Amino acid sequence: MGGIREKKSEYFAKLREYLEEYKSVFVVGVDNVSSQQMHEVRKALRGRGVVLMGKNTMVRRAIRGFLADLPDYEKLLPFVKGNVGFVFTNESLSEIKEVIVSNTVAAPAKAGAVAPEDIWVNAVNTGMEPGKTSFFQALGVPTKIARGTIEIVSDVKVVESGNKVGASEAALLNLLNISPFTFGLTIVQVYDNGQVFPSTILDITDDELVSHFVSAINTVACVSLAVGYPTLPSVGHSVVNNYKNLLAVAVASNYIYPEIEELADRIANPDKYASAAPVAAAASSDAPAEEAAAEEAEESEDDDMGFGLFD
Repeated sequence: MGGIREKKSEYFAKLREYLEEYKSVFVVGVDNVSSQQMHEVRKALRGRGVVLMGKNTMVRRAIRGFLADLPDYEKLLPFVKGNVGFVFTNESLSEIKEVIVSNTVAAPAKAGAVAPEDIWVNAVNTGMEPGKTSFFQALGVPTKIARGTIEIVSDVKVVESGNKVGASEAALLNLLNISPFTFGLTIVQVYDNGQVFPSTILDITDDELVSHFVSAINTVACVSLAVGYPTLPSVGHSVVNNYKNLLAVAVASNYIYPEIEELADRIANPDKYASAAPVAAAASSDAPAEEAAAEEAEESEDDDMGFGLFD
C-alpha cells in the first residue's frame, strides 16, 4: 500500500509539473493503439512535447486537487473519460496535431466494428477457385469466372460509413486481404491558455480567418450606411460619399473653389486633357506595319525580277 501511495504521489507531482510548464494540452483517444505506436509518437514528439497516460479516476482526482491554484483546468474534466491520454506542448498546435494523427497503421476488418467511412471492394481478379462463387453471391458481389478464377466485375460498397461490419463482410474483406481500418491516436479536445476547443479549429488557415474578418467588416459597413448609423468601418465610406455629393453640387451650381478648379476645367474642356499617348502608340504601331509592307513589296519585286530572268 505504501508503494501505491508513493506512485500516486509521484504521478500527481508529474501531472502538476506538466500543467504548470506547458500552456497547451491535447486530450487524445488511444483506442486500439499499440505500444509500438505510442513509442513512435513519443519519439516524434521528443523535444517538442510529452505524453502522459493514467487512469481517469486518478487524473480527475489530481486535477480537482489543483483547481485552487490552476482553476482553468477544470474545463478538461468533462473530457477525461474513456480510453484517453494527454499530450503536453508549448509548440505550434497545428504542427503537433499533425505529429499526433499522422502515426496510423492499417488493420483488418473485425465483425462488430463501426466503419469510419464507406468500405468498397474494387473490381479485380481475385485468383480464387470457382468453388467460392457462392460466398460472393451471398454478399451481392457480382462475379464471373475468368481463366478458371473468380473475377469481381464491378466495384461494390460492402459497408456504409457509420454501420457495423458484419461477420460475412469481415470474412470477405479478410479473404481479399483488404484492411479498411486505420488505428492511431485521435484528438478528443484541445486546451490552450484557458480555452477548450475541438481539433477542427486548428484546420482553419490564416487566409480563411482574414477573409471572414473582411467579410464581416463589409457587412457592418453596408448595414451602417443603409441605416445611417456611423461606425468605424463605415466612416471612410461616408466621408467619401459626402465629398462626392459636395463636388456634384459645386459643379452643378458653378461654384468653383481652388481645390476643384482642375476638375471643373476638365469637365469644361475635355479635349484639352485628351491624352496624346494613344495616338503616338498608334503611329508607332503603324510604322512597323508600313516597314513590313515596304519589305514585302521589295521582296515581291525581287521575286518578279528573279523569275523574269527565266521567262
